[in-house]
Amino acid sequence: MYKWRLDFRIWHWIHALVVLGLLATVLLRKTFLSWRDNSHILLQQLSHINIEVTEVQAKVLAKAIRAPMWEWHILLGYALTALLIWRIVLFFTQSGRQNYQDFSQKTLHKKLVTLGYTLLYIVLGFMALSGLIMHFYQELGLVKSTAHDIKEIHELVFNAVLYFVPLHIIGVIIAENTDAKGSVSDMIHGGR
Repeated sequence: MYKWRLDFRIWHWIHALVVLGLLATVLLRKTFLSWRDNSHILLQQLSHINIEVTEVQAKVLAKAIRAPMWEWHILLGYALTALLIWRIVLFFTQSGRQNYQDFSQKTLHKKLVTLGYTLLYIVLGFMALSGLIMHFYQELGLVKSTAHDIKEIHELVFNAVLYFVPLHIIGVIIAENTDAKGSVSDMIHGGR
């Protein structure tokens, strides 16, 4: 019998790609596609060719440049929501719940890892729910200021995901080179 079922492994790698995609869109939004930076660039460059635009117009243009990328963030947010629902279903399989069984008999390290994953799922659940609320705030009868407040919390909680990803990768590399050799291979081929 395989340690990791095929559906769980597929979920894991799709989930990894979606989370990395979400991180990439946020990092692009905060760096290369920042409307603040790009609106200043537009103002300067357009003035060099004798086209005058206001700061408001430059802001509108800068936001329009990044809009297609932000649509990807929204689509990936839908995917994250679907993946979290899929993960709940997977919890009822042996592969999906094995990390959460026999908690009292685990080493302190394994307990912390289990608690870390539980916290991650709670954080991702909040991110998906708050993202959906922000996107559909009008349909939900919320005012824009409430959506903005949720956005502020959404962006703050994002930091937990930002820290988890490199910690997870570092943890896998350490585990792969110490007591859990074959972890990556098991998540690809299923393990025995």
